[in-house]
Amino acid sequence: MDRRNFLMKTSLGASALALPGWLDAATEAVEQKTSGSAKSFWPNGARLAISIALQFEAGGQPISGAGGLIPEPIKKGYPDLATNSYFDYGVQEGLPRLLDLFDKYGVKATSFMVGKAVDNNPELAREIVRRGHEPAAHGKEWAWQYQLSKDDEREWIRSVKQSIEKATGVTPLGYDCYWMRGSVHTLSLLQELGFIYHNNDLSRDEPYIQQLNGKPFVTMPYTIHMNDIGSYDFPGFSPADYEQQLKDEFDQLYEEAATRRRMMLISFHDRISGHASRVRVIERFLKYVAQHDGIWYATKGEIAKHALATPDITPLVKRDVAEKSGLAGNTNL
Repeated sequence: MDRRNFLMKTSLGASALALPGWLDAATEAVEQKTSGSAKSFWPNGARLAISIALQFEAGGQPISGAGGLIPEPIKKGYPDLATNSYFDYGVQEGLPRLLDLFDKYGVKATSFMVGKAVDNNPELAREIVRRGHEPAAHGKEWAWQYQLSKDDEREWIRSVKQSIEKATGVTPLGYDCYWMRGSVHTLSLLQELGFIYHNNDLSRDEPYIQQLNGKPFVTMPYTIHMNDIGSYDFPGFSPADYEQQLKDEFDQLYEEAATRRRMMLISFHDRISGHASRVRVIERFLKYVAQHDGIWYATKGEIAKHALATPDITPLVKRDVAEKSGLAGNTNL
């Protein structure tokens, strides 16, 4: 389906959904153990995993007060019509354009979906899954959850999970908080609700495992410095700068990956990287990567499952409780 036909289509019947390719691949990743070689860190002998987050937030923002390109905040209570159109670009142009690019290069990504965004555009959520990408959860709305009570936070997480299941027929395995800020209860609630990994961590270039309530739970690190929202739209930073940063990050990690498990993390947002000129930046980077052997474009679900299947080479991190360590983990509260 091309972009024009997709945008003209108002809905995709659930019965038309094919089994998402990332589900099969994730299952295969669990079954594949590393070989005797010290360099076999990823399935099928891949040298470097590239993990792309595709944020689906358009339609999940508040009608008034969402952050955007206009520096002066709108007066409280007035709908911010211009900023809402900035977000809507992600649905109308950004995500369809990025999906076409990923199809062209055989790239599979993890789409972190805001529940309200999915409810407002369920056909787009279905299309993302139909293209073989992983749906993951990104909160009920584009707003904070760390200040919620434990019971309210449980329902907040349950709500986005149900929105994704209803729209796509797939149960999400991963979770990303708004701006990565969860509460001390977040990880245990995610585990309770059937999730196997979270994305709210900046501390490593590889996945790791924590024991929560006696059971393993995966941390899939995220990125700010390779994140378009932390790069574009700042004075003095250009698309050319971002392209060079992507290449430099790749080169360093690819070199390190000869002797240790390495994972390159990139994050694109529907309304930011989906612009025409910025998609060209991404395509040039994908062409550059294609010149190298041993690259695994993996969803975060695939990587998390592989981490669980390879405890001999996946770091097991032990921390004090979150309220003492200041890092996500178990809690006494």
